[in-house]
Amino acid sequence: MHSEKIKVQVVVLILGVFTACQTSETPKLSIVQEGFIYEEAPFPQCHASTLVEAQDGSIIAAWFGGEYERHPEVSIYQSKLTDTVWSTPQKIADGKVENDTLSYPTWNPVLFKNAENTLMLYYKEGPSPSSWWGKLKTSEDNGASWSASEQLPDGILGPIKNKPIQLANGSIVSPSSVESEDGAVWKSHIELSSDNGYTWERVAIPSVDTVKVIQPTLIQLQNGNLKALLRSDQNYILESESSDQGKTWSEATKGTMLNPNSGIDAVTLKSGNFLLVYNPTEAGADWSDGRNKLNLAYSTDGSHWEDVLQLENEAEGEFSYPAIIQDSEGLVHITYTHNRSKIKYLQLKLE
Repeated sequence: MHSEKIKVQVVVLILGVFTACQTSETPKLSIVQEGFIYEEAPFPQCHASTLVEAQDGSIIAAWFGGEYERHPEVSIYQSKLTDTVWSTPQKIADGKVENDTLSYPTWNPVLFKNAENTLMLYYKEGPSPSSWWGKLKTSEDNGASWSASEQLPDGILGPIKNKPIQLANGSIVSPSSVESEDGAVWKSHIELSSDNGYTWERVAIPSVDTVKVIQPTLIQLQNGNLKALLRSDQNYILESESSDQGKTWSEATKGTMLNPNSGIDAVTLKSGNFLLVYNPTEAGADWSDGRNKLNLAYSTDGSHWEDVLQLENEAEGEFSYPAIIQDSEGLVHITYTHNRSKIKYLQLKLE
């Protein structure tokens, strides 16, 4: 296995099918880099990538990989981008306990850098999403090494798929959710921290019992309010809003963007506007239906969105569970699952 140089492009996107709906406020996008984080790895399947910019300016990605989702030896891997080269995937967490005689699968890593520039790796460990528990590792050297893992307190799972955000007052708002054993109940909540991500309190995102919502992603509106965009079983992304820095939330209601019961992610840009990566389809009979298309959308208000880039558009396949961040230089980074076998990466410049 070796480090891979990803394809480098400086191409101003001609947005084709999306051109007609663009406005003068829509930014021009240039693809700076595009490719896979790795070509070969010691695991056949991967899923649920996450991104963070380290204090040294490097971009770190992590995901879970193994024989298949739920396999007891599924582990968390990371890779670091230096210039245009991703490092060889390195295992940074697993679910081995009791002197390696027992192993649990690990799931859904989320990388986060707090205001003290400590890198935090939140991830889940356990046999299934209904019975997993939250784990935490930290790094003080930009991901070169990680602390021993520690289990989060009962009732606290950590960010379930998408990154937390840290507010100007220092509070960390972390998007989380729970799933019942029979799959009948999916509920979202927020975990709040006032000590840079070490201890938490939990608050609900209200939703009616006939609706399933999990895996929120958070944006901060220009009036200071927070908005959670939620994966749902309603064929649309649902929305909830907080006007008190995440302490209370409105009941989740139907938004304007399609969702085939698949993960999403969004980011608040330095401009105060927003980008959203999502599958622009409705759910089908199978859990993976609708994940064959993946789009990037842009909004100036967090409510009305326009598609600005088609990331994937295939007759079949799975392109899912995106992650998106904007770095300190203004570049946008996106990763997502590519047919469960690789992690796809794009770097975009906004003009």
